[in-house]
Amino acid sequence: MSVVGIDVGFQNCYIAVARSGGIETIANDYSDRCTPACVSLASKNRLIGNAAKSQMITNFKNTVHGFKKFHGRAFDDMFVQAEKPKLPYSLQKLANGNTGIKVRYLDEDKVFTVEQITGMLLTKLRETSESALKKPVVDCVISVPSFFTDAERRSVLDASQIAGLNCLRLLNDTTAVALAYGIYKQDLPNPEERPRNVVFVDMGHSSFQVSVTAFNKGKLKVLATAFDPYLGGRCCDEVLVDYFCEEFKGKYKLNVRDNPRALLRLHQECEKLKKLMSANCSDLPLNIECFMNDIDVASRMNRGHFEDMCAQYLMRVEMPLKAALEQSKLSRDDIYAVELVGGATRIPAFKERIGKFFCKDISTTLNADEAVARGCALQCAILSPAFKVREFSITDVVPFPITLRWKSPKEDGLGDCEVFSKNHAAPFSKVITFHKKEPFDLEAFYSSPAELPYPDHRIGCFSVQNVVPQPDGDSSKVKVKVRVNIHGIFSVSSASLIEKQKGEGEDMQIDSEPMVQNEGRAEDQTKMQVDQEGQSQGDQQNDENSSSSKEGSSGEKQDPAAGGSKPKAKVKSVDLPIAANNIRQLDSDVLNNFVEYESQMIVQDKMVKEQNDAKNAVEEYVYDLRGKLCGVYEKYITEEDSNRLTLMLEDTENWLYEDGEDQPKQVYEEKLEALKRLGEPIQDRHREQEDRPRAFEELGKKLQLYMKFVDSYKQKDERYQHLSAEEMSSLEKCVSESMGWMNSKMNSQSKLTITQDPVVKVADIIAKIQELDEVCNPVVNRPKPCVEEASEVNDQHSGAHNGPTAKEGAEWKADAKGSQQTKPGTKEMEVD
Repeated sequence: MSVVGIDVGFQNCYIAVARSGGIETIANDYSDRCTPACVSLASKNRLIGNAAKSQMITNFKNTVHGFKKFHGRAFDDMFVQAEKPKLPYSLQKLANGNTGIKVRYLDEDKVFTVEQITGMLLTKLRETSESALKKPVVDCVISVPSFFTDAERRSVLDASQIAGLNCLRLLNDTTAVALAYGIYKQDLPNPEERPRNVVFVDMGHSSFQVSVTAFNKGKLKVLATAFDPYLGGRCCDEVLVDYFCEEFKGKYKLNVRDNPRALLRLHQECEKLKKLMSANCSDLPLNIECFMNDIDVASRMNRGHFEDMCAQYLMRVEMPLKAALEQSKLSRDDIYAVELVGGATRIPAFKERIGKFFCKDISTTLNADEAVARGCALQCAILSPAFKVREFSITDVVPFPITLRWKSPKEDGLGDCEVFSKNHAAPFSKVITFHKKEPFDLEAFYSSPAELPYPDHRIGCFSVQNVVPQPDGDSSKVKVKVRVNIHGIFSVSSASLIEKQKGEGEDMQIDSEPMVQNEGRAEDQTKMQVDQEGQSQGDQQNDENSSSSKEGSSGEKQDPAAGGSKPKAKVKSVDLPIAANNIRQLDSDVLNNFVEYESQMIVQDKMVKEQNDAKNAVEEYVYDLRGKLCGVYEKYITEEDSNRLTLMLEDTENWLYEDGEDQPKQVYEEKLEALKRLGEPIQDRHREQEDRPRAFEELGKKLQLYMKFVDSYKQKDERYQHLSAEEMSSLEKCVSESMGWMNSKMNSQSKLTITQDPVVKVADIIAKIQELDEVCNPVVNRPKPCVEEASEVNDQHSGAHNGPTAKEGAEWKADAKGSQQTKPGTKEMEVD
């Protein structure tokens, strides 16, 4: 069973796998551990990863990159509209209002959803991991930014299903880094001791995330997270691009932004320049040949000037750091270490700002690029039954507060309650008690829209159905379980109606509620009660303390031992159906269609690959054979045949670049077969000429060995006299026939030229050697039988150990006197 962790970044992706030796980041088919998050659509197939990145300039309109932040977003979203002018490819509004990506695929205009594009990328990553593991990959853990909302997380899950992956968990980037850091630490404090607090700062290409995590032995708990979703290395690239666009406009009269291809090249060069400036303080050149209109451009930049231009972004670094520290209720002195990951943390100015804020040295013990993927692989190994991993519990947080609002069709007014506060432990479940007489709706939304990096604060609407009043007309008690699951997705998971029944002798019990921690009595029908079912031990203890006080004051559920006099009654729990509406997720039918279409595209890609491989095989054979005809094969072919074959090779080469540019796989195979019918005899003659002398030499050595054996037998050598005359006659006959065969073939072969096909092939000589060995080896290697004297000695020793023989036994009995016995061949003993 495979265990895979996938870090899907804005710019690059990494894959980590769990093996018996530990966690390993695997390389793709380009021997690169980093796979670009890039998909290129063409007239016949798709290119994904490194191959797609090479098409960014030549096929820029159909090469999709930078699509990660389009997950779950509407086309009218301000972020999408702001990104639209910067993209070389086109965006289009879908029927459901989401963002679609318009490209030309298979000579047709196609509009793909972001889930489909991400599914294509994940398909490539799955194939890469399968190639490395040599077995199918299904289960995985995928990373997402900690600020991803419900709609974005659902979109990523849909993409994983399109790729045929079973995502065991969507893991926040910083939580994955924390797991990769903590699980190998042997010196963490015990659970009852004060935890070790570590801050993880992840600045990638497009976002900035901060997490404060508390570690104890065997567990980690995220205390707080903060983020700037639009701050990263990409901002620095855009600053450089803007600067050089203005410079080239004045210096070379070039309007770079009007030329998408030139703008892409400038982006690539600015990214390289930014990385060079991270390691060098001196002036660095930027040179681009044939940039626009066959004009070469050149400029210079240094780190000091670069940092001045990026001042507005450097100022934004401290805000998430300060927010995370305040939310965690820790001081700088409580922080044990500050760990940096992410490519943009290599920029000295960012690193300096972070270190200055915490007033301590920054730690870079983790791999800045691969730490997230490694943490995901560890989480997958923990969740997988196939791996035995050290026990390590993970408590994450809810990044944004979630509020639940409820209403009934016949009731006036609305009620709401914040069910999950900011940085609440996750995954977590809560049970809410309502008093209702009819079905009602629950609307979930994020409480603080201003904090969201996402314009729509709605999560979804959940309708609780089949609610009826009690037989006496009173409102029914309805228990509704809400939860934030392991993926960080909110849902109303279940609802049940509590029916009162007449009965005696039983306390009030709710079998479906094994853990009741907070329960109060609602005096009004629009009020509610919240019970919690969580996974954080510390939170559970706090809630239990508060629940004890609430229960004592409410009087709804009293301890029987306390002397309560309320009448006892039976209750019955009835499950209620829940209809989810306005959930921003793909419908099951649409998702199934996408899965089927992805399978069709995989088949198309495979067919095109086989076609290209067949074409490349023909081209490779043409160049290889033509080169050797003037080299090692020259003396093995007549001049006439050589001229004819050379002409055929030239015709095939011309055909490949003209009519044979795009032909079915079968046509290329037929062309290759026709060439091999002429080329392989030459190759065979060359190979036979090279290998035949060694084969004949080996046969000659065998014949000499067996002839020597025959001569020794004829000379009455004692070592071979145990062999019969018939056997030796058969062996001598076989050796003689083989000798005659070899001499005959060697004489016949010597009469031929090397341009003619050989009389005998190496395979024939090897077969003759095997035939000779099969006849002679059993005779030559037969061991000499044991000598009789040795057998008698063995019998005597056996008698000494196992008792006397029959004759010796008679003598022994004849010499016996009373209890004294004398063994034959021994002296008689006197006993007083």
